[in-house]
Amino acid sequence: MTQVVLSEIHGKVGLIRINRPEALNALNDAVVDGIAAAIDAFEADDHIGCIVLTGNEKAFAAGADIGFMKDFDYMHAYRTDFITRNWERIKTARKPVIAAVAGFALGGGCEMAMMCDMIFAADTARFGQPEIRLGTLPGAGGTQRLPRAVGKAKAMDLCLTARMMDAQEAEKAGLVARIVPADQLLDVTLDAARTIASFSLPAVMMIKESINRAFESSLNEGLLFERRAFHAAFAMEDQKEGMAAFMEKRKPAFKNR
Repeated sequence: MTQVVLSEIHGKVGLIRINRPEALNALNDAVVDGIAAAIDAFEADDHIGCIVLTGNEKAFAAGADIGFMKDFDYMHAYRTDFITRNWERIKTARKPVIAAVAGFALGGGCEMAMMCDMIFAADTARFGQPEIRLGTLPGAGGTQRLPRAVGKAKAMDLCLTARMMDAQEAEKAGLVARIVPADQLLDVTLDAARTIASFSLPAVMMIKESINRAFESSLNEGLLFERRAFHAAFAMEDQKEGMAAFMEKRKPAFKNR
């Protein structure tokens, strides 16, 4: 039986690959549970400082597996806590997660990419929320994260017309952090992840928490959260080492504490 999620370690970076090429990496419980298990393992590994989630050159994930969920009724979806039970593990990861997207990221695939902390897109990437074609609506954050990323007008356009957005439009709209030539996508993403993983992990996690707080609180509350985290950083050995190294014109040796 094909392993639908593969995980690898590249130095201090954990790499997770969705591996259902015959289904354009469509997402079902086996895939999402596998991603969650890989995240659990990388979160527990003190050596890992950043996580990359990717698919293949044709698709990050072309959507949720329609065959898997077409016969659900309301009570089944509700009782099994569909989506919330396992998809949200990406959102709750404390270490940064970068989505490396080539090809299609549609429906649940687009939503899964948006759960990550940032998206690096190949120049072949295509994003969209085509659920309206199936007589339904996005259910893993497409109506919530997408407008926060690209604004109300473009989110309405994508969700109500089911059109796809290419990588260039996605970057211009604010959905994508970087566009990379397709044959360089994984190398560039892993390099960025290695850079992140080379820094103090507690400081990295504080920055991730603080930026995420900006989307879920008022400016004043967000600033207070940032300020308290900044004050707390003065209790870290890594802060002392980082500032000493700067003054001594040497590379810091962070110990993640």
